[in-house]
Amino acid sequence: MNVRDAQDRIVADIAEVGALTRETARRYEKVFSGFATELDNVLSEAASMADGARAVMTMVDAAASAIRESFPGQPRLGCHDGCAACCHLFVAIPPGVSTAVAEHIRANFDNEQQEALIGRLSAAAAAIGSVGNPLWARVRCPLLDDANRCTVYNVRPLTCRAFTSRSEAACRTFVFETDPEAEGGVDQNPGHYRLHMEATKALVNAARNRGLPYAQTGFVQSLLSELAPEAA
Repeated sequence: MNVRDAQDRIVADIAEVGALTRETARRYEKVFSGFATELDNVLSEAASMADGARAVMTMVDAAASAIRESFPGQPRLGCHDGCAACCHLFVAIPPGVSTAVAEHIRANFDNEQQEALIGRLSAAAAAIGSVGNPLWARVRCPLLDDANRCTVYNVRPLTCRAFTSRSEAACRTFVFETDPEAEGGVDQNPGHYRLHMEATKALVNAARNRGLPYAQTGFVQSLLSELAPEAA
């Protein structure tokens, strides 16, 4: 056996795979920069920020599905229908989202349902406001029904869409049993989460480019302001 020839073959093989890995990593990064560019293009043509938010939600759902279906080794999700631990966390939203949700509610909730929701929103906003740092608040989302299902699932905020977990138990521990001021959290699917952060950033930039308020705001308070300005 010629040791030098064998050594050269394995070194060449490793170098080739290394080059392919670097190219794959470069292409992987390009997925997200390309996604951001497409978001910006769509948002620049949107008639309103609410229209833009709805378009972004559609795009990010499609991209997240493609990540799950196209990349091997995706973690199995512990999230399921009626699992609502994360729905007790503070949710920040970019421009356009609360308007899109409010329009959905006006179109799909009757007057009695809207009045009841406004009451729950008011109570939740007060509870969140009583906490020194809203990120520490643990308040049940007013948009959950009696079975812990989201009543605006198709237009739920990007933050809600971004949250994934491998374990319902881990979520319950983090939300209900961990000191809110402590560091840590629930591990997220990196690619899935990154898509939603790009989408959030795109909506912030779109509002800034239109000369509109662009800071992220608390979802409960923003939705209350949309549905009942006098109660906000």
